[in-house]
Amino acid sequence: MQIGRYRIHPKVILAPMAGVTDKPFRLLCKRLGAGLAVSEMTISDPRFWNTSKSRTRMDHAGEPDPVSVQIAGTDPAALAEAARFNVDHGAQIIDINMGCPAKKVCNVLAGSALMRDPQLVARIVAAVVAAVDVPVTLKIRTGWSADNRNAAEIARLAEDAGIQALAIHGRTRDQHYAGQAEYDTIADVKSRLRIPVIANGDIDSPQKAASVLRYTGCDAVMLGRAAQGRPWIFEQVAQFLATGTLLPEPGPAQVRDVLLGHLHALHDFYGEEMGVRIARKHLGWYAKDRPENSAFLAVVNRAQTADAQVRLTTDYFDALAAGIVPLLPQAA
Repeated sequence: MQIGRYRIHPKVILAPMAGVTDKPFRLLCKRLGAGLAVSEMTISDPRFWNTSKSRTRMDHAGEPDPVSVQIAGTDPAALAEAARFNVDHGAQIIDINMGCPAKKVCNVLAGSALMRDPQLVARIVAAVVAAVDVPVTLKIRTGWSADNRNAAEIARLAEDAGIQALAIHGRTRDQHYAGQAEYDTIADVKSRLRIPVIANGDIDSPQKAASVLRYTGCDAVMLGRAAQGRPWIFEQVAQFLATGTLLPEPGPAQVRDVLLGHLHALHDFYGEEMGVRIARKHLGWYAKDRPENSAFLAVVNRAQTADAQVRLTTDYFDALAAGIVPLLPQAA
């Protein structure tokens, strides 16, 4: 799949997720097979660009090409300026957020709330496209509500305004993440556009990725929640799409190595105090598929230092790899 001058290969993409797709996670997912990893959204209000959180989100040093940065807001001029600012700070693709269902985003008429105003969508996309010399992409939902599925209209307006790829989460805003993804709607939108279309929603296995690509005719798939605690899913999907063969699930020693690398990256990137705190949610995701891991989480989540977090994680997964039930010490 081609977005501007960038070839996206393999055709499996990490979705932008607030509080999740930070630089350490993007780097990990790219290393494990993601063809593209989109940043968590950055706000278009310049008053917040110099906060520590924004500076962290805009750190792309050493990130493999192409660097895709998602921006969010409601005002065309402000979003155009945000696009320019992010390009100046390393963005090579600008993605516009019109898919977020969160109340705090929609209540200010940003995210998926923008789908209620197609003409504003067209003005936003045109302004951002004119502001930068890098490709602009768009992420939407199938509509605002069950009575207002207007993805096809929004997609056509956005394509006419100059976007170079479209990602669609197969739910309306009022569904949030409930119910089943609407692949029929995604297929319909794909059939109407010339630009690449990326399918998103409920894609949680290599087989599901292949099935969705066949059914919708889309150019790539986008994975979000399925990658939390399972970043190796990108390699699994890429392998299956390329060869039809399934890679085995990683064993405890492989999970340990991936997780420890992720922990070290979080500690280094955020500093010890914040890194330890942010790492706790990732530890929970890595452990969610094994019921015996609840005891591990109860201990490791009390760890207050990076060394304790790493030591407890190492000891636990070493024991699992050796085929014994771990005995958990107290956190420190």
